[in-house]
Amino acid sequence: MKEFKAVLGIFCMRLIALLPLGVAQWLGRFMGRWIYRQGDSQRLYANTRINLELCFPEMPEAERDKLAKKSLENTGCSLAEMGVSWIWSPERVLKKVKSVVGEELIADELNNGRGILLIAPHLGNWEVMNLYLSRRYPVTAMYKPPRQKKFDELILKRRARLGSKMAPADTRGVRMLIKALRGGEIVGVLPDQEPDRDAGVFVPFFGQPALTMKLFPQLAAQTGVAVICGYAQRLDNGEGFELRFSRAEAGVNSKDVNEAAAAMNRSIERCVHECPAQYQWEYKRFHSREDGSDNPYRLPRR
Repeated sequence: MKEFKAVLGIFCMRLIALLPLGVAQWLGRFMGRWIYRQGDSQRLYANTRINLELCFPEMPEAERDKLAKKSLENTGCSLAEMGVSWIWSPERVLKKVKSVVGEELIADELNNGRGILLIAPHLGNWEVMNLYLSRRYPVTAMYKPPRQKKFDELILKRRARLGSKMAPADTRGVRMLIKALRGGEIVGVLPDQEPDRDAGVFVPFFGQPALTMKLFPQLAAQTGVAVICGYAQRLDNGEGFELRFSRAEAGVNSKDVNEAAAAMNRSIERCVHECPAQYQWEYKRFHSREDGSDNPYRLPRR
């Protein structure tokens, strides 16, 4: 059954890839609005609502509800854009990158032979950013394989088509990351999902204690490289994307893993505040609780 779902998913992805970007995004927004209308009976909506209540407690309810709807629409866009990101030719995808802000931060470091740790949150379209960077610079990205083998094969092939190397989330992969950083390359990590309990520390994220990966701050401390945030913001009306790069918050290279992880989370927060509707709010970011209390996603829903 899993294999059948993977084949069906790839088939749908290829169909959507036949559409212009604006039409694919319209389908994605339609999907997101359908999820929104299901209310708490739809898990993605429920998770989004819970996360927004936790992260923006002072926000008026009507404003949070509006943000939840826009977030689900953008999540739908991210799904619909998979065909664009993975099936379109690199040249066609990169034509949709309309502007880049802060690329000099990357060029300056690499031109001087220094590596870069890239914080790539689940914000906007991270696949487009990976493609853009891979075309111009040496890139190694940490990678957690999906359960479906066919998806795994497709993702590896499409992400690596411009030469970026994929490092598995294991000991061998960590060695690859350290080697790449010391060799003056970019190492990209999506660090805003829960790690295993023993691989993380609890530090604030939008004012909530969040189990946060230790690996990224440990790499930053061990190598001393520059840490830069990056994401591809979705533009209106199917126009394309704007890539945005900025330096991470002070303390992200600290040898104190709690201090460094907190600085990393503050860096992600700053990016999210720039376009909050494009963040992946449906993820169960606060599933693990430091005090052992019930995770909020199991609490009775309204």
